[in-house]
Amino acid sequence: MLREEFPIFTHQPDLVFLDSAATSHKPRGVIDALSYFYSAEYGTVHRAVYRSSMCASEKYRAAREAACRFLHAKEVDEIVFTRGTTDALNLVAASFAPTILRPGDEILVSQMEHHSNLVPWQMVAERTGAILRHIPINSQGILQWVGQITSKTKIVALAHISNVTGTKNPVEAIAKAAHAMGAVFVVDGAQAASHILVDVQAIDCDFYAFSGHKCYGPTGIGILYGKRELLEKMPPLQGGGDMISRVDLSVSTYAAPPLRFEAGTPLIGSAIALKAALDFIEGVGFDRIEAYETSLLRHATERMRSIDGLRILGEAPGKGPIIAFDLEQVHPLDLAMFLDVKNIAIRSGHLCAQPLLRFFGKESAARASFALYNTLEEVDLFCDALLLAARTLRQ
Repeated sequence: MLREEFPIFTHQPDLVFLDSAATSHKPRGVIDALSYFYSAEYGTVHRAVYRSSMCASEKYRAAREAACRFLHAKEVDEIVFTRGTTDALNLVAASFAPTILRPGDEILVSQMEHHSNLVPWQMVAERTGAILRHIPINSQGILQWVGQITSKTKIVALAHISNVTGTKNPVEAIAKAAHAMGAVFVVDGAQAASHILVDVQAIDCDFYAFSGHKCYGPTGIGILYGKRELLEKMPPLQGGGDMISRVDLSVSTYAAPPLRFEAGTPLIGSAIALKAALDFIEGVGFDRIEAYETSLLRHATERMRSIDGLRILGEAPGKGPIIAFDLEQVHPLDLAMFLDVKNIAIRSGHLCAQPLLRFFGKESAARASFALYNTLEEVDLFCDALLLAARTLRQ
């Protein structure tokens, strides 16, 4: 679907790219937006009144407004530009969490978290004396969260969609339960934002993070949504230009959010290109995207189930377009190299989710993930190659 919009497939027409959970390719409109800004309109933001600077500032603001609409946030100043999901989650962990955590308080994560939504909470727990607890999952990869949130819980931080199992967590219900106990709810939306409609007001999460490069946008740019009243309580982590209100030799006062979290010259071009990516996604429509990607996932799952010795890791109902799997007697790295020879790109390794893979009894796995530029024919090529790999690499 819309494959012709992605120049990579003109340059590499035989590429079967099944690693969009790691990063996505870019449509022409995103590439053109970035190129045009640097070649025809470049200027810095918030620092000058000459024409190109004013134009850049307006486009930078328009990008923030686009992210606000994309997430259905209440107001544009609830949108913070970051370097990506990892940066956004670290900002919440390092700036917000210490303002509410005391020794003995509990932070609740899960077994299915990407390292980006696990390691920062380990670090903040160590610094504050808080206790890190983990919600278990079952063999299907479904989160066993009911009853896990208690009066001791101060922060709940969970993936919207798992990057390994594709499980979609019931974030609305979890937010309600967290707030009933007085806890703050943080959502890692890296695997959700380009696949399903995200409405942060309907979810009622307190923070939501996602990356531009997984949403058909450029690398090095991401979004942190935070409720305004919480952002206002957070101290900045970096000092410098653009994040200040007044600077004296011995003391400074800080700008209001979101600028207090965006020290220095920002990634202007990347933000402008991110707007083009978000516009592209909304132009296609989430109903269309979700239906199409579900059809790819369903076809791949049916074919992969028929391959002897292949085990899919997690088959929760209604999952996102991700299949992590293990092929008996074949190392995931060997499989990935075998497929690469056939111009089929998949992910192999610990998938930045080592605790989850160990739950399934593995140290590494293979993963195929789908996006709107993939086709049913590519799924068949992939599954045919898996069959050949099962016969060839086991010998």
